[in-house]
Amino acid sequence: MHGLQAARGAGSVASVADGRTRRARGVYPLLVATAAVVAVVDQVTKELALRSLRDGAIDLFGGAVTLRLTYNSGGAFGLLQGLPGLFLLATLVIAGLILVWARGVEERGSAVALGMILGGGLGNAADRIARDLGGRVVDFVDLHFWPVFNVADSAIVVGVCLVLLLGARRRPSPRPGPGH
Repeated sequence: MHGLQAARGAGSVASVADGRTRRARGVYPLLVATAAVVAVVDQVTKELALRSLRDGAIDLFGGAVTLRLTYNSGGAFGLLQGLPGLFLLATLVIAGLILVWARGVEERGSAVALGMILGGGLGNAADRIARDLGGRVVDFVDLHFWPVFNVADSAIVVGVCLVLLLGARRRPSPRPGPGH
């Protein structure tokens, strides 16, 4: 009888692990789909910007927002200009880490947030690899109080904020003390 109970106990632990694996597999496609949507929207908007803004900037909302074609060879907010290879390599490494780490993610919100970061990174990497811009990224949204950015940059920032917000909302489960 004891052997059967041990086997049942092991089975229930295995079924819990199987349930987690199924849930993780369930959100992984959401992460990939989110990344694909972000990357496609980013590339489409950049192509529109390249075609529409070559003759000059366009003011929107009474000049509060300007669509202005610029090229960024650095990282976010124009940091470390002139090192596009470094940012391409960093983006590809981070993309790989997200794909590996996300296999253990069970929450849909986390999958979407990581998908936004991944899609944004891949959108900017596509510029560095596929566009003949010397490794630079197309930026075109100018708020006049913030560096010029694109859809990929927005997705990365929102995704990181969501990851931080979701992480802050999780509370560690209390652990019993020595007397319990």
